[in-house]
Amino acid sequence: MAEIILDAEERTEFGKGAARRIRRADKVPAVLYGHGTEPVHLTLPGHEALLALRQENALLTVRVAGSEDRLALPKEVQRDPIKGFLQHVDLLLVTRGEKVTVEVPIEFVGVPAPGGIVNEERTHLALQAEATNIPAHVEVSVEGLQIGAQVTAAEIVLPAGAELEDPADALVLSVSAPAAEELPEPAEGEGDEEAETEGEPEAE
Repeated sequence: MAEIILDAEERTEFGKGAARRIRRADKVPAVLYGHGTEPVHLTLPGHEALLALRQENALLTVRVAGSEDRLALPKEVQRDPIKGFLQHVDLLLVTRGEKVTVEVPIEFVGVPAPGGIVNEERTHLALQAEATNIPAHVEVSVEGLQIGAQVTAAEIVLPAGAELEDPADALVLSVSAPAAEELPEPAEGEGDEEAETEGEPEAE
């Protein structure tokens, strides 16, 4: 996974008012913490941070003038629920060679046996991987799976260097038959009217 460089600034203003001023300047308030260090409050460039954090588990090189570059992973990202812009970012300090636990997207490929429907029981898998070598996704093949087949976390082939953190028996997908089409029920009273008509004598 390629490293993404973000030029940041340390900030000394806090609170909702300060955060609003930062966002109006097209920047994002953030905090960097980890490894027992004191949290560092930062301001990130808004557009660059938005693009960087579209990628899950993005490895960031955070540059602050007068300080050494620091590697970080997004720990928590708060977005505006309507417009989607970044409101606040928590960054976790990491080092090269360190192993971290991350949620990696699952990519399902192939098609099951005729008539089978794939039920995706989960969309992400928890893995432990080197901070500088986090896989973009894990691939699970459904090619030719028969109705009734299941795939658990332990059956997924993981990228080199990655270890499973989820329970081995966690269900990832299952293959089921299509639901039987149900016949529409008669409208209320419709059957009674037919019975009454059949029982009435014909007019002379």
